[in-house]
Amino acid sequence: MTLAAGPVPAIGHEEVLVLLVQIGVLLILAVGLGRLAARLNLPAVVGELVAGVLLGPSLLGTAFPAVSQWLLPREPEQMHLLSAVAQLGALLLVGVSGAHIDLGLLRRERAAVAWVSAGSVLLPLALGIGLGFLLPVSLLGSNGDRPTFALFIGVAIAVSALPVIAKTLLDMGLMHRNVGQLIIGAAAVSDILGWLLLSVVSAMATAGFRAGVLARSVAALLLVLALTAFVARPLIGRLMRRAERSGNGDTGLSMAVVLVVLAGAGTHALGMEPVLGAFLCGTVIGSLGMGGRRYLHAMRPFVMAVLAPLFLATAGLQVDLTALRRPPVLVAALVTLLVAVGAKCAGGYVGARLGKLGHDEAVAIGAGLNARGVVEIVLASVGLNIGVLNSASYTVVVLVAIVTSVMAPPILRRTTGRMAQTAVETRREREYAAQPAAS
Repeated sequence: MTLAAGPVPAIGHEEVLVLLVQIGVLLILAVGLGRLAARLNLPAVVGELVAGVLLGPSLLGTAFPAVSQWLLPREPEQMHLLSAVAQLGALLLVGVSGAHIDLGLLRRERAAVAWVSAGSVLLPLALGIGLGFLLPVSLLGSNGDRPTFALFIGVAIAVSALPVIAKTLLDMGLMHRNVGQLIIGAAAVSDILGWLLLSVVSAMATAGFRAGVLARSVAALLLVLALTAFVARPLIGRLMRRAERSGNGDTGLSMAVVLVVLAGAGTHALGMEPVLGAFLCGTVIGSLGMGGRRYLHAMRPFVMAVLAPLFLATAGLQVDLTALRRPPVLVAALVTLLVAVGAKCAGGYVGARLGKLGHDEAVAIGAGLNARGVVEIVLASVGLNIGVLNSASYTVVVLVAIVTSVMAPPILRRTTGRMAQTAVETRREREYAAQPAAS
């Protein structure tokens, strides 16, 4: 029997109008506030997030509910359109971030990076998991699974934001310093472990916390890593070299975008988060040398100027600061922030000292790794989407991301100002100055 299928109905006029206005308003506000934040020596991510917060329930939804209802209607179909655009932005942002991972640096500085990474990841992870079991039940997401929620809080506290840290170090002229190299190396390890653990949390959220589910998640992760190393890396290298030989830069750029998106689709098909595949693909492309990295850098301006602000503003829409008026949520936010800052700074400091580094270097490393920025925001968005977080706990996690990103630069500036520059660092500075700009 043959079934006749008619054409798919087009998106309605009103839905298209609302989507276009949403994108335009979010971009105008996000870019404007991002530039204002940069002028105030704050990370642009702060202003871009605030744009969404202002348009969300915290301000617009409370002060002008009718306007909010038209601009941000609660119908799932309408908001899914905006979420789909934001999801593309998140995937490409994470893929571009993967280019910051210097696998050669991790190999060269493996001893010191190992100590710093162990301290700055394991201590926050353990304390975060413990905190997750103590936070009030009102912060649990729709799935109501306490072990999954606790593991997610542990991951959120353990991660660092490699893109924010890299930009901070570049802006402050610290990338050539030994302490800057160690911060970048440890942040890379933190990011990698964060995305891997997020996939475990995602699987647990959808199938429940059981030994069999955990074992399958770990097996899937090992499979993804093996495929990345032994199948994807040579295949991606071959495709990128072919695109480069074409002599058309647009071909290489298109290929990079296609690979990042399909890598996200691949990990999602295996029951893990798309951002993991995008991150691993970006890391592989970045590890191919300047040939592959050039296309990620070519993608970067559009991603950072348009897609990233749109994603961050969309993420800010979910923040409900009015939830902080409830004493349990406010106390939970303050305790979570205290644990996040204390655990990351203490873990980085102890790891650096065990790695035979001085006091000032150890303080700088702890402060630098404390920035969570956009990585934490992507994690929070995933947690909200899979039901691990609700609006209140999402707001708490995003606040941690903002505050820790603002804290890092002044502490770094103060501690590194007391460190004398070595001859090796001076030589590295000259080498960096002689290289072409990365973007």
